Amino acid sequence: MTPDLVTVLRPLLAAEASAEAVACGTEPADLEQAVWLRLLERLDTDGPPPDWQRWLRHAVRSEARRSRRTNALERPYEGEPVDVMTPGPEHLALAAARGRTLRAAVRRLPGRCPRLLEALLSPRDLTYREIAGELGISQGSLGPERSRCLGCLRRLLAPEVAAHGARG
Repeated sequence: MTPDLVTVLRPLLAAEASAEAVACGTEPADLEQAVWLRLLERLDTDGPPPDWQRWLRHAVRSEARRSRRTNALERPYEGEPVDVMTPGPEHLALAAARGRTLRAAVRRLPGRCPRLLEALLSPRDLTYREIAGELGISQGSLGPERSRCLGCLRRLLAPEVAAHGARG
């Protein structure tokens, strides 16, 4: 296809596509693109059409009919939209397994660590003052105690985490 042919056909194709797009409920640019593609396919197989303008009008109308048929058959999905923020069953099962592993490891910790970390993991979302009162320790020693317990937990979980991770 020569550049001057594209220059000659472009305004005619734009006008035809704009006129037909209104009737078939599609975008004119979509029709234009489909016709250009059809023209390139025809040039590969059959060669150039003898009457370019007639062929172009026919191709635009044909693509508009195809678009109308497609639009008539397509139906919007009427189910509830998928909530991508809601975790699926697989995610929930893995989170529950991680929670069980963590709580089992917390119970194996020495001294006051199990009670301290259970209080920190509590769904009641306790404040440091409430945790200190529950454990009978000063609020100022809660931070260092928490750090020591988390270090113990890290060391306890390191072999389990390393065993499940990917190697290589």
